[in-house]
Amino acid sequence: MRKVSLAQASQSLAKYAAELKNDIVVVTQGRRAVAALVPLKNVDRESLALSTHPEFLALVKKARAEIAAGRTLSLEEMRARVLPRRKASNPRLQRTARSRRR
Repeated sequence: MRKVSLAQASQSLAKYAAELKNDIVVVTQGRRAVAALVPLKNVDRESLALSTHPEFLALVKKARAEIAAGRTLSLEEMRARVLPRRKASNPRLQRTARSRRR
């Protein structure tokens, strides 16, 4: 990560962007970061749009709070809540399904 003071920035934005490669350039004003130039290699437009969308960020914040509070589900619990229950039409398959549950 490279820091550039807003007062000291002497190159054009295009020149800083061309020099990015894999580094992030953080623009500071005083001691505070005010902007950043981030390379978008391997980033699709949807991911970029979601990363700043307020509703998505609120969902992420809520999910993190639930995890911190210990409100999580195991994979089996999630499957039981989300996946529909299947009924086998073949009696032989029904026996197999019952034996797997035990």
